[in-house]
Amino acid sequence: MKKISFVLLALLACPSYATVYDLDVAMNNVRTACSGINSKMDHLKLMAGINTGIGAVGTVTGAVALGTGIAKAQKDAEILRLKKQFVVFLPEGGDEVSKQEAEETLAKLEEAWAEYVKKVDANKKKNVDEVDKLEKESKTLGNVRTGMLAANTATSVAGAVISSQNKTTGSIKEAIDKCISATDDLRESMMQARIDGHDTTDAKRIVDACTEYKFADLSKINKLATGSTVTSSIGAVAGGIGTITSAVANTDSTRNDNSAAGISKEKNLNTASNVLSGVTTATSAVSTVLNGVQIATIKKVVSISENCEKEIQ
Repeated sequence: MKKISFVLLALLACPSYATVYDLDVAMNNVRTACSGINSKMDHLKLMAGINTGIGAVGTVTGAVALGTGIAKAQKDAEILRLKKQFVVFLPEGGDEVSKQEAEETLAKLEEAWAEYVKKVDANKKKNVDEVDKLEKESKTLGNVRTGMLAANTATSVAGAVISSQNKTTGSIKEAIDKCISATDDLRESMMQARIDGHDTTDAKRIVDACTEYKFADLSKINKLATGSTVTSSIGAVAGGIGTITSAVANTDSTRNDNSAAGISKEKNLNTASNVLSGVTTATSAVSTVLNGVQIATIKKVVSISENCEKEIQ
């Protein structure tokens, strides 16, 4: 009875170990589990690179839209200044309009300008020509802004679509988890093989290379993709509204409405278009940064997979 009790105590005192595979078996298990992970990352590498390029284009188009919008506002302000400056000096036979009247009633200013254009003498023709020139430039800048906002909207939509798909799939995570598990088993087998006096040089190289998967944060890739999707979506909405607003602001019906309400409406539409241009520029820039960080994270995982698969060949 005492002998049986001693045997039981001895068994209970011994720690239990997981199965330790033969070194060759463990190495083959790693080769099976860790092979092909690099190829699974090809889609992520391609999409992240494309999206960074798209974001960069979006940033440029948004900046151009904002710049042209600001330039257009300056042209419009100069047009108004010139009209106020010259309509008070109507040619002989015209009704003089005071600066105060012109500033108080923009519609009256436009009526007076039209009268001025009709009766202006040759010496003052340059004033009309200058305003005509500025108005054509303003119209062109408005068209450029609309075009750039439309282009930015397209890039934002594309960026949102790509970002939403540029995430690690379950198959990638599962493959990496299996590789990590097989590498852990190999480490145990390698320790036992050393005790038994076997050469573990090749096994150590595999363990050192493939263990790096443990330090790869795959969740970061998905979080960055989500962030880029959100910012690109905001940019797409802002760009779409901005494109419509800019187009309406630059139509002849809006530009030629010389009533006080019409002039105020045009100014407000132009201001809104410029603000939305700024929003799209900012969202494109943020999306580009997020995609850049995502690429860096993906490259780290890819580098690990390349090193691991190089050693298991």
